Amino acid sequence: MRDLKLSGAIRAIAGIAIAVLLGTTTAGQEPDGAAVIRQVDAAVAARFNNILGFTAVEHYAVYRGGDETHPAAEMTVLDTYKKGAGKTYTTLSQSGSGILIRFGLKSLLDNEKTINIPGNIERSWFTSTNYDMKLKPGGVEKLNGRDCYVFAVTPKAKASNLIDGTMWVDARDGTLVKIDGVASENPSAFSGTTHMMRQYANVSGFSMAMHARAESNSFLFGRNVVTIDYSEYQLQVKNGN
Repeated sequence: MRDLKLSGAIRAIAGIAIAVLLGTTTAGQEPDGAAVIRQVDAAVAARFNNILGFTAVEHYAVYRGGDETHPAAEMTVLDTYKKGAGKTYTTLSQSGSGILIRFGLKSLLDNEKTINIPGNIERSWFTSTNYDMKLKPGGVEKLNGRDCYVFAVTPKAKASNLIDGTMWVDARDGTLVKIDGVASENPSAFSGTTHMMRQYANVSGFSMAMHARAESNSFLFGRNVVTIDYSEYQLQVKNGN
């Protein structure tokens, strides 16, 4: 009986040690913010180091004014990413306003290409190199059925693709689940403040975008909403398929 008690105690101590190392907590304990941030950094590095390439189908829609039922313009593209080269886009279909497609959606894709050029892509990562991260009071929320740590994030530089807001990461592995906030820099002098949200899901063990939404409101252009839905991921992973 004494041996069984000792065995149980050893298992409990081992469980606490693992929880501390991974940044997780037992009931009633506050998460170790610094440990979770290290976990987030490691998850981002693992994604970059192990994904050699991928393809995905992306559907873009633009809504004007208060109507989010009937898009003013739509475009579906095949996104092809290759590590060390960046992204290319092949248009599969498009409809609606030619002006919005040319100066809105195609400009957005051109910006995505620039962001994903080697040497640029690292600046957009949600890591402690690019962001100040502070665990929010309470620290843990359930989101889409996943236990998540919740951080207030503030970019260390200003850019239209860096978000000042909130980040949710999976409590098990530190992978991104959701980001929500405002762009630290407006995309243009005419766009007004841009609110952005992106949701992620686990695809073959890696955090991949599934839905995104950006909303801006300006005196010149009024209210505009862009949504992006991602599907049909095919990943090429190191030492895998």
